[in-house]
Amino acid sequence: MRLALFDLDNTLLAGDSDFEWAQFLIGKMVLDRELYEAKNRSFYDQYRSGTLDINTFLDFQLKPLSRHPRHELDAWLLEFTQNRILPIITRKARTLVQSHIEDGDLTAIITATNRFVTAPIAAEFGVKHLIATEPEERDGEFTGKVAGTPCFRAGKVACLERWLLELGQKLTGFDESWFFSDSLNDLPLLERVTHPVAVDPDETLRAHALEKKWQVISLR
Repeated sequence: MRLALFDLDNTLLAGDSDFEWAQFLIGKMVLDRELYEAKNRSFYDQYRSGTLDINTFLDFQLKPLSRHPRHELDAWLLEFTQNRILPIITRKARTLVQSHIEDGDLTAIITATNRFVTAPIAAEFGVKHLIATEPEERDGEFTGKVAGTPCFRAGKVACLERWLLELGQKLTGFDESWFFSDSLNDLPLLERVTHPVAVDPDETLRAHALEKKWQVISLR
């Protein structure tokens, strides 16, 4: 049995869904541009440099979900996916994911971005399994808090292992395993699979991949 894992932002997407979601809400005047735009860009820069405090970021990302009823958020999400996400899904990304699905690999998208934003994106790729940061809900509405471990850095490994345990599997039990990612933040998981693949990587990951002789590809 084989396992294929895909990071989402700047890997399968030619952009960042977290960043785009906040910009989308700013564009709809749901979030104040002057207050939120600079913060959004700052968090994105911190993520790219490997200095992001995930708990501070999740407070920024998830709080807006608690201020609006779910039906309104769902309508915005549909618009967001159509207008902001579909244009940054490349043909190469679709082809790569589909090749692993057709080969019969257990295939999952694993992302630090919350499930609310990313579930429609996973569906667009035809991927049934999504491992993501879970926003806390109460009576169908979001509380603005995170439920459980954020799916980020070492937490991404922990979330993966918990998901595999639910399936009666473990990472070392696969004949082969792939993880495709662009980010230095994913080094903990890249180090754990048999086929780590750097996709349009940041400078740190590219240097690490070249040193380790990992495959480096582009989906752009």
